[in-house]
Amino acid sequence: MPPDSATARAHSGHAWQALDYAAADTRDLLALLFTAFVNANRDPKKPAMPWPEPGWRPGDPTPEETAAEAERNRAKARAAYAHITAQVLPETG
Repeated sequence: MPPDSATARAHSGHAWQALDYAAADTRDLLALLFTAFVNANRDPKKPAMPWPEPGWRPGDPTPEETAAEAERNRAKARAAYAHITAQVLPETG
């Protein structure tokens, strides 16, 4: 099967074709070029424009998944801190 066939797209879990990836790469490249142009021609007294983040691609986590993962990591860190504090300072735990 060709990589852009319906069967291959269904197996990969998304409907992006090669043209969609090329368009996303072009958008990312134009954003980088625009940022480089703005930074090269900016007033030296002003801060540089931050570099853009690449666009979303299939397989990348969604913002909701990223936020949920960050919250899970914060909860783990709080639990680890409480565990260590309880061992070192028994009167607090």
